[in-house]
Amino acid sequence: MTSEILKPVVVLAAWSMLMWILMYAKRLPAMKRAGMLDTAMIGSVGADIRARLNGRDQWPADNYNHLMEQPTIFYAVALSLAFVGAGNTLNATLAWVYVALRIAHSLVQVSVNHVPTRFALHALGTVPLMMLCAHAVVIVFSR
Repeated sequence: MTSEILKPVVVLAAWSMLMWILMYAKRLPAMKRAGMLDTAMIGSVGADIRARLNGRDQWPADNYNHLMEQPTIFYAVALSLAFVGAGNTLNATLAWVYVALRIAHSLVQVSVNHVPTRFALHALGTVPLMMLCAHAVVIVFSR
């Protein structure tokens, strides 16, 4: 039997890949408009690109970076819970809540980028992640 917590894990990973596609779909044309693809950018860093692009064209890249940060904790904890057989019922529900809030955060960031809304979604999403972490600590250390 497959642990139910693996479903939101896979959804968030797939969502991250969609954001990767959006990042390049927005960034490459913006870089071309800025003349950045016509010149050698040897030795450039992300800050060099950011300084030359419209903020709106940078939002998907910022969001993709965010999806590579806190969700790494989610992946580790969710897989740990699945591995020890505790990835169903409440933990699966918490995982779905976390993923839904991360997706909502992404949608806000790549569209209107309203920082107070993004912050609220991020903070709300951290609550189920903390609960998953607490459950994992209790379960792993009690066995």
